[in-house]
Amino acid sequence: MAEKLIVIGGTAAGLSAASRARKEKPDMEIQVFEKSGFVSYGACGLPYFVGGLIHDINDLVAINAESLKNRRNISAWIHHEVLLIDPEKKEVTVKNLDTDQVSIHSYDKLVIATGAVPVVPPIPGIHSDGVYYLRNMEDGIRLKAAAREHGRVCIIGGGAIGLEAAEELRNAGLSVSVYEQFPRLLPFLDNAFSQALEDTLIKHGINVHTGTQIAEILSENGKASGIRTAFGEIEPSDIILVSAGVKPAGALAEQAGLALGLKGGIIVDDEMRTSHKDIWACGDCVQMKNRITGKPAYVPLGTTANKQGRIAGGNVAGGHDTFKGILGSMVTKVFELFIAATGLSKEQAAGEGYDAISVSITKADRASYYPGGRDNHICLIVDKKTGRLLGAQGIGSESIAGRINVLATAITCGMTVEEINELDLVYAPPAAPVYDPILIAANQAMKKITE
Repeated sequence: MAEKLIVIGGTAAGLSAASRARKEKPDMEIQVFEKSGFVSYGACGLPYFVGGLIHDINDLVAINAESLKNRRNISAWIHHEVLLIDPEKKEVTVKNLDTDQVSIHSYDKLVIATGAVPVVPPIPGIHSDGVYYLRNMEDGIRLKAAAREHGRVCIIGGGAIGLEAAEELRNAGLSVSVYEQFPRLLPFLDNAFSQALEDTLIKHGINVHTGTQIAEILSENGKASGIRTAFGEIEPSDIILVSAGVKPAGALAEQAGLALGLKGGIIVDDEMRTSHKDIWACGDCVQMKNRITGKPAYVPLGTTANKQGRIAGGNVAGGHDTFKGILGSMVTKVFELFIAATGLSKEQAAGEGYDAISVSITKADRASYYPGGRDNHICLIVDKKTGRLLGAQGIGSESIAGRINVLATAITCGMTVEEINELDLVYAPPAAPVYDPILIAANQAMKKITE
């Protein structure tokens, strides 16, 4: 009888695992259970759907459940929630959310890819109607419908998703206010970069309130009507979007007795195996490892989820691939400003015991005489003792993403700024200056090391 694999979760990590397992073991029986109504979708595109840049929600779907069966022989069941894992009997209890029917399914191997759930701050009124999150496709559909009917939105949280949503909702014609409890937006960034981000939002008509906690979500007849800050300020609003981060969806794993770690993430080894030999886990539900420090970390990103899912699926099928860890590399866009980062911030590096220094430079992304160039601002975080690059951040034009990718590669390879300064990077007036911003930054870091 064919070996049976059950995958809990049908988005990035889960379907990467199922697809890789199918490729490695064509005869394996594979079932995927997904609680929502969609599989294999790009959740990172949701802000752009909400704002109207993407018109059809199905454009975010890479492959639907029917095509998975026809093209990959993977049975994917939407609106099916796994209620219970029994590792000893090797069974899962599943509820069909459309019919309320409960069934039990056996497995030989299990992959948990339950993702993450939004953080719900302990704010009075947080459960009122008119309070929204933006985590899955249904969230996006509900928020878009509300945005069509109303004109005012308050966003609680100034992370990447909240800021992307702020841009899109503003472009859709809504009045938008962002409330962030920390003193600045994206606080892992260099101070000047955070300020440039805030200035960009304000320039485009978004009200930004940093260092401001929300004391209460006001409501009328159970419907959210605005917010009250800890300073006593009141702002009326039709829509409250909570974007206060996410945490691992580890409840199923905890109930099954699996070991949990940082923030409740499932502990896995380098092969994505959990504390139970026949259960793997991957994606936003797992504890990760920082590639620089080797310590537990939690940075939920789609890139990581896909990589981990592919590794888990291959190992379920008998392989021994390993996941080396994360740098937390990220990029986002807020209006015309692109923001990217990788590795440790200066504060994080100092907290890990490094003698960390930082240098910041500004350099055009094209030859100075070539029309259309824009400044790239790059900050490097370096270990002064060894010259090793520990982190990099950048803001500016679209090209900043590629430059941070180069620096992420350098960190992965353990390069020093002296070695980075010797890189043979491309040059052409329409694409890059003769001395790339990366080289300018590395050269400045070398000077600071020797001071």
